[in-house]
Amino acid sequence: MELDRTDRQILSILQAEGRITNAELAERVHLSASGCLRRQQRLEEGGVIDGYGAVLSASAIGKPTTVFIEITLNSQRDAALDAFERAVQACPDILECHLMSGTADYLLRVAVANTEDYERIHRKHLAAFPHVARIRSMFALRSVLKRRGYAL
Repeated sequence: MELDRTDRQILSILQAEGRITNAELAERVHLSASGCLRRQQRLEEGGVIDGYGAVLSASAIGKPTTVFIEITLNSQRDAALDAFERAVQACPDILECHLMSGTADYLLRVAVANTEDYERIHRKHLAAFPHVARIRSMFALRSVLKRRGYAL
């Protein structure tokens, strides 16, 4: 989908201020309310806007620690990858999962309350996932930068 300057402005504002009214958004990008709404709907229907939601504070909900987990599988066959990915999707504790190039096959991100919470996830889920040969976990000490939007 081609994005013009106005589309990029709309997207930048929505990334930063998801609860902005259509009237205010239209004013800021110099469009009529109906024209702005049509553009926003086109961006949604075209898959550029993936969704809307509240950004929660991990600390406020009792999960202040971020853990990155490298997973290496014992097989690269499609059946093994598919089985692992299905197991990951069924685990509510996993926030992100990326198929990687390099030494690990997957990189996962979880948020935990403490080391005991991580141990629960490790024992109940990670160690039980199919085809896992190696698990390497790294605890983030603090976040230096946490961007939620894309530069447009």
